[in-house]
Amino acid sequence: MNSVPVVVVGAGPIGLAAAAQLRERGLTPLVFDRGPIAGAAIAQWNHVRLFSRWGELIDPSARRLLDATGWVAPDDQAYPTGQDWTANYLQPLAAALGDTVQLSTEVVGVARRGRDRVVDAGRDTEPLSVHIRRADGTEDRITAQALIDASGTWATPNPLGGEGLPALGERAAADVLEYRVPNIDDPEVRARYAGKHIVIAGSGHSALTAIVALAGLEKQTPGTRISWVLRRGEGGSTFGGGEGDQLPARGALGLRAKRAVDDGMLRVVTGFRTAAVEAAADGQVVLVSDTGARIENVDRVVVLTGFRPDLSWLSEVRLGLDPVLQAPVGLAPLIDPNVHSCGSVYPHGVAELSHPEPNVFLVGMKSYGRAPTFLAMTGYEQVRSIAAALAGDHAAAARVELTLPETGVCGGAGVFDEPEPAADGATIS
Repeated sequence: MNSVPVVVVGAGPIGLAAAAQLRERGLTPLVFDRGPIAGAAIAQWNHVRLFSRWGELIDPSARRLLDATGWVAPDDQAYPTGQDWTANYLQPLAAALGDTVQLSTEVVGVARRGRDRVVDAGRDTEPLSVHIRRADGTEDRITAQALIDASGTWATPNPLGGEGLPALGERAAADVLEYRVPNIDDPEVRARYAGKHIVIAGSGHSALTAIVALAGLEKQTPGTRISWVLRRGEGGSTFGGGEGDQLPARGALGLRAKRAVDDGMLRVVTGFRTAAVEAAADGQVVLVSDTGARIENVDRVVVLTGFRPDLSWLSEVRLGLDPVLQAPVGLAPLIDPNVHSCGSVYPHGVAELSHPEPNVFLVGMKSYGRAPTFLAMTGYEQVRSIAAALAGDHAAAARVELTLPETGVCGGAGVFDEPEPAADGATIS
């Protein structure tokens, strides 16, 4: 089995780090990504500045590989944008990995060779069969000793609907809904939001980033109004760890968003779980909650309610997933937002990420399922441990080589607060 490659799905930061770690261990990685460039998902939020420093965004093994090429490392203390991360790290790393990285190639399915998921025999002796489809439509099967799924969750954002399903009318209103932080520096994007009534739905760091950006637009453009919709009954814990956050930029983001709220730059609507999106005059929409409360005269809705994993192409392998978070059962208790508030997820690796299917691993953001607040450092530690295990170095696989910052999970996305009685049937315009 050691003569066949380890297939890595996703040429983002965690997938490329996995390839570097595997190569350093003497294994043969093969990376597939359906995007046209390395870091294709990050390229869609190029304008957003990360709250991790460069020194926390570069995998140690990848750094060693890049250093051998004469790469000039960025300042470890600086904070890059998504564009910086892609151009100055991910794309040079993909180039250093060479033919290991195959772009515009989608993994459409994985199985144990010659067996569907029902067959028990041979699951620990036969290699994996990875089905791929290239940009020209041609299909192929790759034999692999292991699969590391670092495909992320970017392509599958959660809907606006408060039940985890699209709200009634949500699909029909697609022209006024945006599921990413808008780039207000882009003139075309700016024109769609300037002078409009904007609803921001969500309580995570993406929502805080949108609040800061759109509050700045409101100051500069008369007529711009912002409503911030929260499913929970109050928003105090939403702003995170503040000055106590061990990632200072993350704490500062929460404080800037809180300042915008305190300064009256946006109206906060709590206990609002969207049930319907109704069409109104002049291309506007009305948001209706499950209690009948209404937010009217809405021009744009920025839906930042988190992400979920796409598990459809993994249907023929046996995954051990938590029924709530869709994260590996060994990891789920550490990251469950129904349990955790501000705190830290301790570093974890192959032990927590293993499944009933041998040598199949979900890593990176996808390993978190529906849980929030994933750090690149966490993913780098995950793939370091997995690469060590696949190489037979079980002592290194079990060893913790990372200290993560505290206040990494705040507010508990799983919190369910009953709305105030006065909110029933209320109308906001």
